[in-house]
Amino acid sequence: QLQLVESGGGLVQPGGSLRLSCAASGFTLDYYAIGWFRQAPGKEREGVSCVCSSSDSTNYADSVKGRFTISRDNAKNTVYLQMNSLKPEDTAVYYCAARRASCYCPNYGMDYWGKGTLVTVSS
Repeated sequence: QLQLVESGGGLVQPGGSLRLSCAASGFTLDYYAIGWFRQAPGKEREGVSCVCSSSDSTNYADSVKGRFTISRDNAKNTVYLQMNSLKPEDTAVYYCAARRASCYCPNYGMDYWGKGTLVTVSS
């Protein structure tokens, strides 16, 4: 069964850090572009970051550039999102998703999705 499972969410104070994990089972992440997306209450889902399937090329939403870092550990079949200097506006459910053989993470064109992990940034 093909599955993505996110973990690492929680409550953190403004300025704090969290590391999200996206673990795959049933398929190998090496061959997939992996994207992190988020959806805040009452808002549309938006792309946060993407890492290519064939290289370590990455991209980020302007709102998280310089604060978030996406990385992959192929040996663990896991992709991470390191989030630093968190702000209240980063509060959202964070999802990871996979798209085969791609360097592109379209919001509505991914092949597989996880169920999400909640990140709350509040004092």
